[in-house]
Amino acid sequence: MDIDTIELIHGEGGKHTQQLIEDVFYKNFNNDILLKNTDSALITLPSKNIAFTTDSFVVNPIFFRGGDIGKLAICGTINDLTACGAEPLYLSAGFIIEEGFLVEDLIKIVSSMKEASKISKVNIVTGDTKVVPKGKVDKIFINTTGIGVVNGYKPKNIVCGDKVIITGTIGEHGTAIAVDRYNLKVKGHIESDCEPLNYILKCLKDYYDHIKFMRDPTRGGVGQVLNEISKQCGLGIHIFEGKIPIRQEVEAINDMLGINPLYLASEGRMIIVVDKEVSMKVLEDLIIKCNLKASIIGEFTEENQFVYIENDFGGKRILTPLEAQILPRIC
Repeated sequence: MDIDTIELIHGEGGKHTQQLIEDVFYKNFNNDILLKNTDSALITLPSKNIAFTTDSFVVNPIFFRGGDIGKLAICGTINDLTACGAEPLYLSAGFIIEEGFLVEDLIKIVSSMKEASKISKVNIVTGDTKVVPKGKVDKIFINTTGIGVVNGYKPKNIVCGDKVIITGTIGEHGTAIAVDRYNLKVKGHIESDCEPLNYILKCLKDYYDHIKFMRDPTRGGVGQVLNEISKQCGLGIHIFEGKIPIRQEVEAINDMLGINPLYLASEGRMIIVVDKEVSMKVLEDLIIKCNLKASIIGEFTEENQFVYIENDFGGKRILTPLEAQILPRIC
């Protein structure tokens, strides 16, 4: 484009809007369905069993170590479909952009979305763009909707003894946001864990009959998700602190900030509840076939109807639901 900033005229539906669509969105999201330029995407679904999800992304800052709001939008929606055992097929992308937003930054964000969708082998087939007056939105907000096909997976009743698996180290997205937002001068490799997870379905497919539930621990982190699962199934969850995979740098930064990383968002991790009899096989496949730092971090119990953590010395404490705002606008 031959301009530097987004203006209100780019949201009026005329030639300037069309130029924005063609030069930025069509150029990056190029596929046959999108380029038909119809009011709705005309798609073909290979199954009647579909998963359908939508999410809005308002992260601050919009660029952070390990990603940006665009990558986050694609990964977040793909991972929500993955948590339902659905192979993602199609995405939509809606943009609300503040007047004066840099075109250069928009292109960076859209390029990130293109890359994440390419890795996931999912097409962005429809979308929308609105431009609002300066001050009416903070830079840019993105809404993404996803459709996927469910092939054989259904959530099941959780019972006493079922194991809790986390597919990798926790709290890295929330920590990366905190470091960049507050301009912390820290040492070590701090980066968001943001990534699409649909590739793990290949590792899990043989175990669908034994997988009870899946959820990506975004807002509220692992701690909040476990509390929600416990409440839903009416069982307690016994978590072993020493089994929770957390990088030393992440733990140190959160100790400094007084934040419990168990409540920080992970945007590239999945919590999987699985039958205890196959839990080690599932774990082994996630580690070897998917190259993940997965771990069994706990199990369901009838002893209590809440989540509690046991440390390496046998001390126990309750992991309560999240009751306060830790970091605003993390996704």
